[in-house]
Amino acid sequence: MIRSGLVSITFRTLSVAEVIAAVAAAKLDGIEWGSDIHCPAGDIPAARDVATQTADAGLAVAAYGSYYRLGEDEPFEPILDSAAALGAPTIRVWAGRSLSSADATDADRSRVADDLNRIAAMSAEAGIAVALEYHANTLTDTLDSALALLADAPGVACYWQPPFKSAVAENLEAIDALAPRLSNIHVFHWIDDGTDTIDRRPLAEGAAQWSDYISAITEMPGDRWAMLEFVRDESLDAFTADAATLRNLLADL
Repeated sequence: MIRSGLVSITFRTLSVAEVIAAVAAAKLDGIEWGSDIHCPAGDIPAARDVATQTADAGLAVAAYGSYYRLGEDEPFEPILDSAAALGAPTIRVWAGRSLSSADATDADRSRVADDLNRIAAMSAEAGIAVALEYHANTLTDTLDSALALLADAPGVACYWQPPFKSAVAENLEAIDALAPRLSNIHVFHWIDDGTDTIDRRPLAEGAAQWSDYISAITEMPGDRWAMLEFVRDESLDAFTADAATLRNLLADL
């Protein structure tokens, strides 16, 4: 089953209560709370309060979106403690800092993989999964590099989102290849404005592509979240429209 949600960092200027109100009004199912603004790592009372407010609104905590960068000797305990207090089933982490797969050395890869296995073991003891962000300038910036890192980290999952300027066929190939380890999905529609600059467009304009992606994901076993991220102009009206599109895409399956 795929449930619908929002990544809270989409609206960094809104309060926790305002994010919750927007998600509830848009009739989505849950929220991935970010560790930078809405649920700071290590602030346990704040995490508990966010968890309570989310549940009171009839919503679920989909995940904890951390900014933990693997292999950088950062403390992980505050993130794990906040995720546990939040009741998050998954912690999202990043495969390095400004570390593209093309430039990474074997030592870089080993450092990232060792740290990934370390924090995954810590999280497993708390009953929480760890999943990689699928993102540029990290060791998940290509499908092959992501699969290589996952091969070195049994039990770790991976998010997916369409890379900027990627083609539908290659995205479907990535979804299929990641299937055994696929975690949650970040949903948005970006195009190149002609100057290699991202133009955030209404999700409805990418509905045909997203229908293909979601259809492929629906065929996979397990439950996961499809969560809106980075709506056009950071507008609540744009979010409401995108949420309606996402709900329709999920309902059509």
